[in-house]
Amino acid sequence: MQQAEISAERFAALWQRCVKSPPSPGAGAVFAELCSLYGSPDRHFHTIDHIADCIRYADEVAGLLQNADAVELALWFHDAVYEQGGTTSNERRSAELFLGRSAGARPTLRRRVCGLILATLHSDNVQGNDRRFIVDIDLAGFGAPWDEFMRKGALIRAEFSDQTDAQFYSRQVPFLQKLQQRSSIFATAHYRARHEAAAQDNLHRLLTLRLAQVSAYAEALAP
Repeated sequence: MQQAEISAERFAALWQRCVKSPPSPGAGAVFAELCSLYGSPDRHFHTIDHIADCIRYADEVAGLLQNADAVELALWFHDAVYEQGGTTSNERRSAELFLGRSAGARPTLRRRVCGLILATLHSDNVQGNDRRFIVDIDLAGFGAPWDEFMRKGALIRAEFSDQTDAQFYSRQVPFLQKLQQRSSIFATAHYRARHEAAAQDNLHRLLTLRLAQVSAYAEALAP
């Protein structure tokens, strides 16, 4: 998949359309801060490349979005804070980071962007057109070819280097099972039509693999 062009110029145009500086920091300072966060050496999947992938998907569905700028802003910030064990706090702190940098934006836009960021918690029954789309954009990798899907999975695994395989896989299984219990992985008709079949196949294969691995680890530890 070709990535969207991630550039200071693109971000500056977005920021200047949406946020007044002052009182907010200028686009260059915010862009540099985000690049620094996504470039942290402990990141392997949640990097600027992931943001580029997400923005490419957003570009493809821009005509279906109610507020494409708000979605793109949310994508830039949605994984800005990413710490192991952060669970819901990562998304909430990412939303707080956006709020801390966007005083020059309209209150309605700030609330909209925060809601979009928090939608990437991937709770069930996400409401609203753009929230459904940002959830699907964030999960779009599930519909990639198997080898690419597993390559990205290995990058996520590398971000949890302090965990054994047994620990990581046992914590991954509940998330995969939760996805499997949904009537569909994707929330929008657009993504269901284009990616649902491949995503369901990848999910089934991965969950089968992880359950077998967790079972094997448990047997190895049994007295």
